[in-house]
This record gives sequence, structure tokens and C-alpha cells, in this order.
Amino acid sequence: MKHFRERLVGIVIVALTLMPAFANAAPDSLQWRSLFNGKDLSGWTQVAGEARYVVEGADIVGTAVADSPNSFLATDAAYGDFILEYEAKVDSTLNSGVQIRSALADAVVRGYQVEIDPSERGFTGGIYEERGRGWLYPLSRNEKARQAFRTGLWNRFRVEAIGSSVRVWVNGVQAVDLVDAETASGFIALQVHSINDDDLVGATVRWRNVRIATSGLDANRGAQDPQVPQVSYLKNQLTDREARHGWRLLWDGKTSNGWQGAKLEHFPETGWTMADGVLTIEKTDGGESTGPGDIVTRQGFSDFELEFEFRITAGANSGVKYFVDPDLNQGEGSAIGCEFQVLDDERHPDAKMGVGGNRTVGSLYDLITAENLQTAGRAKQFKGVGNWNHGRIVSRNGVVEHWLNHERVVEFDRFSQSFRALVAYSKYKVWPGFCQWPSGRILLQDHGDTVSYRSIKIREL
Repeated sequence: MKHFRERLVGIVIVALTLMPAFANAAPDSLQWRSLFNGKDLSGWTQVAGEARYVVEGADIVGTAVADSPNSFLATDAAYGDFILEYEAKVDSTLNSGVQIRSALADAVVRGYQVEIDPSERGFTGGIYEERGRGWLYPLSRNEKARQAFRTGLWNRFRVEAIGSSVRVWVNGVQAVDLVDAETASGFIALQVHSINDDDLVGATVRWRNVRIATSGLDANRGAQDPQVPQVSYLKNQLTDREARHGWRLLWDGKTSNGWQGAKLEHFPETGWTMADGVLTIEKTDGGESTGPGDIVTRQGFSDFELEFEFRITAGANSGVKYFVDPDLNQGEGSAIGCEFQVLDDERHPDAKMGVGGNRTVGSLYDLITAENLQTAGRAKQFKGVGNWNHGRIVSRNGVVEHWLNHERVVEFDRFSQSFRALVAYSKYKVWPGFCQWPSGRILLQDHGDTVSYRSIKIREL
């Protein structure tokens, strides 16, 4: 009898392991509707690309073909708020994804894509905006989720798109907590990515058990993993989660409250404009603080996490400085502090100066070159002139990080001997204790070019 019970327990464990358990494994009150009838592609239409989509048993199968752009098999219906579940299996050589809240414009699919990425990068479950802003939520800050995908096996996905919130789970591991209000509804589509190698012709991706619920969503949301960072693209606005965790707006999106000129007792009367939620330094002569001048926070900060968005014009130069002491340099030039470089690397001559690229965008100006520290062989991610880019600076117990578009590009210990050695051979060697002061202000630099900022927020650690 004992052996029988042990065998029975083993059978139950195996059975439970094979069950399609999603983020809400317990019984829920959702009214699910299948998006695939298990027989044919009724309710779906191929809207782009030449990849082949067929039904094989209980699977929808997409096959890569040569000389085709990205291909999409889209639902005929559009969906706004929903919870979507599906399983997917992809060849190890093929990239894929599932579009949500997407649309077709000029024969091109645009919208959010839930990534399927079998490469070493491991961004499966991340959110990429097809033909839009690119990566909105890479998995650079979510190592656990990067390990959740199983190459060559069936993988379980759950996507919750409710209002401005998009959350994704892969095999029960939360990958994404995105807040973005740009797109409210659209079709769902199965992607077969274009290929650049004829050896990949015939590579396949499979989907099955595709189902959706559109009512009773709030009561059936998956449990939030507090270790999964939230990424918000709300303009000059905090989410509830950000507010609970101590974030506050450093610029309110409308006024100069909390800011002043770096060498003034008040905010510059001209040169800095505020319109439509955007703070802009207007172009003058391209010189360093020769126009209206830098602006700084009235408050100083020590350990902090700072986020901001910036948009540069062609050939522009600016920067976000921290640990700034405005009293150090009252003469010509910018106030003194560590600098997250904001620059057009392709057109501004400063990118070719310095040492080894340490004056390029995202770099610790004149000291440490920005490079992708998250994924070997992956370039730093800059979204280009005229587009909004995301910056992040973290200072904690002397360790400082620069992040560019949610990927870490610089890390250093400002109290270390190696950092002091870097300073000793830089333009900052004339300032004793540079960047090692207990606290300092945050600065936006006037370098004579048109550069815009928004969604500047901070929390003290």
C-alpha cells in the first residue's frame, strides 16, 4: 500500500507539472474565448509579409521564407483591455513575437510586441514597439525573467493589457510591468520575423491554446512580483506604484518651481522654454553656458535614483550633471559635477575628442565610455536624433550607474582609487575631491544647442 501511495503521488506531481498553469493557476472567474478553433484560420488574416501560416493539428505554424519582411497573422477583431494566454514554441534560430493593440498603416504593422527571443540576449516576454519607439521594456533589469524561456520547448505566456498597464508572464515568471498610454486598442497578431540567412528558410514558430478574456479583468490579475521594476512612459506623471516607492517629479511639467540658474539666484528669464510638458534649452551659439546658462535644482542629493527623457536635435550637445557644486566655478563655462553626456555622436565633434569615446552619449563625460554592460556584443541603445531617449542615473553607497534606454552603460565607484586616477588625468583634475562630495545638485546643461527634457523624476535612497 505504501508503494502504491508513493506511485500515486508521483503520478499526480507529473500530471500537475504538465498542466498549462498560467500566472493565475487557481480557478478564476474569467470568461475565456478561444481565438483559434483548432481547425483552420477563421478569424485571422495575414496582413504583412510572405511567411507561411498553416494549421497542423492543434497548432498554428508560421514558417520563415526568404526575401520577406516581418510577417503577421492578425485577428480580424480589435481588442482594448484583455487578458491573453497562449503557448509558443520556436526554433532556436528564429525570432518571433505576438503583437497586441496593433494596427496596419501603409501595409506596415505598428504596435506593441511581446517578444519571443531564443537568442542569448534572452528578452522573451519583453515589450518592443514594432515600427515605433523600439524597445520599451527590455529585460535588462529582470535577470530572473531572462532565464524563464525554454528553447525548443513549449512556453506559456500571459499578457494583461488593462488601461495603460501591460504586464507579461513567461512560464509563470513575471517579465514586464509597463505603463504606457500611447495605444489603447488594436488587433493581436502572430509574427514570423524576417531572416537574413538562407539557412534559416523553413525555421518555424508554433502557437497553441490561444485564448482571451475581456471582462472581469481587475479581479483576476496576476500577482505582482515586487522585484520586477516598473517602467513608465507617462509624461510628467507618477504612477501609483512610483508614488508609493518614494518617487517625486523633479520638474512638474509646467513651471520652474525647484530650479534656478546655476550662477543665478533665480530661473533664467530667457532661453529655457516650457510648453506642452517639455522643458527646452533653445539654441544660441553652441558654446558651453554662453547663453542663458545651466539650470540646477535648489535641493541637493546624495544617494538617489534619477530618471529623465531627453530629445536632441542634429549636432546637439547637452548633459545631465549630478553632485554639482554651483559655487566651484563662477567664471566662464559650465558648473562642476559628474555628467551623463547628452550628445549627437554622429555629428558633434566632441564625440571624437576625449579618450576612447568617453565623451559620447550616456558616458560619464571625459572619464568613462558608455558601452552596453548588460549583453555581450550588443551596442548601446540610442534611439536617434529627434526621438525621445530614456536616461537613468543611480547613486548608492558610492556606486554610480548610467542607464541608456533601460540598459546599463556605465558603472563606477566614485570613492575608489581607480576613479581618483581617472580624474587625475582628466579636465577635472583641477577640482579637488571632484564627484566625491557628500551631496550635490542636479543640473541640466546649456551648451548652446536645442535639447529638450521631460518626465524628470527622482527618489532618494
